[in-house]
Amino acid sequence: MEGFFRLSERGTSVGTEIRAGLTTFMVMAYIIFVNPNILSAGPLEGLGPPFLQTVVATALTAGILTLAMGLATNYPFALAAGLGLNAVVAFDLILNRGFAWEEAMAVIAWEGIIITVLVLTGLREAIMDAIPNSLKRSIAVGIGLFILFIGLVTGGFIQAGAGTPVTLGSLTTPAFLTFLIGLVIALALMAMRIQGALLITIVVTTIVAIILRSAFPDTHGFGPGQAELPESYFFDFSGDNFSTLLAPLGFMLELWTSPEHSFITVALVVFSLMLSDFFDTMGTVIGVGSEAGLVKEGRLPGINRVLLVDSVGAALGGLFSTSSNTTYIESAAGVSEGGRTGLTAVVVGVLFLAAILIAPIAGIVPAQATAPALVVVGYLMFTIAKDFEWGEIDDVFPALLTMIVMPLTYSITNGIAAGFVAYVFLKIMRGKAADVHPLMWLVAVAFLVYFAVPWLSITFDL
Repeated sequence: MEGFFRLSERGTSVGTEIRAGLTTFMVMAYIIFVNPNILSAGPLEGLGPPFLQTVVATALTAGILTLAMGLATNYPFALAAGLGLNAVVAFDLILNRGFAWEEAMAVIAWEGIIITVLVLTGLREAIMDAIPNSLKRSIAVGIGLFILFIGLVTGGFIQAGAGTPVTLGSLTTPAFLTFLIGLVIALALMAMRIQGALLITIVVTTIVAIILRSAFPDTHGFGPGQAELPESYFFDFSGDNFSTLLAPLGFMLELWTSPEHSFITVALVVFSLMLSDFFDTMGTVIGVGSEAGLVKEGRLPGINRVLLVDSVGAALGGLFSTSSNTTYIESAAGVSEGGRTGLTAVVVGVLFLAAILIAPIAGIVPAQATAPALVVVGYLMFTIAKDFEWGEIDDVFPALLTMIVMPLTYSITNGIAAGFVAYVFLKIMRGKAADVHPLMWLVAVAFLVYFAVPWLSITFDL
């Protein structure tokens, strides 16, 4: 392990990497159940892929891709079905536009294939190199604020308001009390510099949640199956539960000639999802890599391998019927525990594969038990703001816009898009157009189209 993962070179150990992997998995494990709930339950029941098959496929795909990331790149990045993109598949493509779920997954596969081509041609890495350092730092800080915001929302401290966009959540439920106790534990352990602070917090807070749910069975506020011991500790499934794997393959070509969806409609959908996937990962890699101290002079060494695995993940996620799989910002939780190499990712990957058999156990951990870890991770990533070089409006305003739009729109891509467009516009206004890298012009135009897609869809009934 020392020779393959270069542990000493990055100042880590096998024990640290295993602890970091456990932390990352526990923070991410919710996706095994959340992804099927988005794609297969509620209004999607009967329209989306079958629930149990999606549970199995979600864990299998995340396990395969995270193992590939760890072994091929030696970085502590984990992959799983991307939240946001799966909602687009469920509520826009399937419910709103009437795509069959196999067609919707074929769309995801296509955007992943296109991004993979862009990686192999070097364009994706070239665009990353073209981004000025001020925007790269703002992306990392913005992701920190985004993670912190996710933690506060997940913990129940913030919720959608009746007359305001957001407001205080319900602070009287056992679920919120669980989050509060967890946050106190996490902050205390971090202040005392206790190793494994986040992992300890998640485990202890889960025990607290089980106790509180048992004490207040009618008003606990936890999700189904969370904070309670499962009836069965192992899945009892047959080969039928792998039936959704590669099901979209037969729709890859048929998608473009279907009489129910015009070619331009499919093209615009693929373009929008591609941009979102493209820059979501870019932001995550910059942010988490910076937090780990792996970014050197604004670049992550060997980033092309990271981008290649991630791009293949988008295509594989489509073909395996789980929606696009992407590098997770929750990887920062493992980094905060000291994870610095691909061994962290390998541990996460093995745990995802094991979760196929023991998913009921993973389902015990409530979102309120992992939310305190996200709040602390968000704080740690925010500290990158100390490296900002405050200058004129053409540098500072795009950075501010990037940082604030991410959490407020719940999208890394939206924050990057707003910041990039503002950067190019202000450089023009300041007479500094020559300072803008040619690829930044290309990306800014692409983002203008990205923002115009909803208008184009309504105006031309696409």
